[in-house]
Amino acid sequence: MSRQGLIELEAVLAIAARGSFRAAALELGLSTTALSNLIAKVERELGVRLFNRTTRSVSLTDAGRTFVGQVGPAVHEIQEAMAVVRAQQDTPSGTLRINAFATGAREILAPLVLAFLRRYPEVHVDLVTEGRIVDIVAEGFDLGLRTADLVPSDMIAVSLGVPRSFAVVATPSYFDAHGRPRVPPDLFAHQCIRIRLPNGAPYRWHFEKDGNPVQIDVDGPITLDEASLSRIAVLEGVGVGFFMEADVREDIAARRLERVLQDWTPPTVPLCLYYPGRKNPSAAFRAFIGLAREFGKTAI
Repeated sequence: MSRQGLIELEAVLAIAARGSFRAAALELGLSTTALSNLIAKVERELGVRLFNRTTRSVSLTDAGRTFVGQVGPAVHEIQEAMAVVRAQQDTPSGTLRINAFATGAREILAPLVLAFLRRYPEVHVDLVTEGRIVDIVAEGFDLGLRTADLVPSDMIAVSLGVPRSFAVVATPSYFDAHGRPRVPPDLFAHQCIRIRLPNGAPYRWHFEKDGNPVQIDVDGPITLDEASLSRIAVLEGVGVGFFMEADVREDIAARRLERVLQDWTPPTVPLCLYYPGRKNPSAAFRAFIGLAREFGKTAI
């Protein structure tokens, strides 16, 4: 069949159901002449007549009845599939795939992603976290989440405006026993939880004050590559940890952990959602971007 095959098949089914070219033409929004031409084209391509036509009646041939019986259910399924897809343009539904780094995902999970799911329960969010930066188009993601300085230049970015900073913390009992660092080099005298980057390299703790950056290659009894594990070690009194403030905010508020060197940890680059320019985005995608923009404005 030609590229217009679905229209041609719908025409055959409409005539078979109505028993009239005129009634079928009205149903399809075509002229009787245009409909007759469509059927003639189908019959030429199939090499058989589908309808017996007289001036007073239209009926299916034996070949026509066989054709309609087999094609009818398939066309109905195609129409239903198209209706489902079109509905996604109006009602948020389907799946959104988001690639993010773990810390960023934790920061937006409750205030943005879960809030979105409560508002649009027919949408499923597939949130994948990994340390490496991926090509979200090649990997089949709708959206990426990274800090603003890591967003590819050919992507559209939506700033989330979330205040972010690092936090140096330990338990109050640890600091009571070992003293509180006043400047970053004081950390050399402390047991610190070392951090391993996704590429295997050790992470240097970053500080800045009055425009002067400082990096400290700390030492300590354990090296970990996941913030949740580091948090456990710090809460157990093993030593001093270096986190995104959001990861230990509740612990600080509950006084399970104490923050130091706060004047050396100024706000950092904000988070951004990003995506390629696209035509005809789904309703779910449009709704998520809209909520993200609202979230970004209120978070500033």
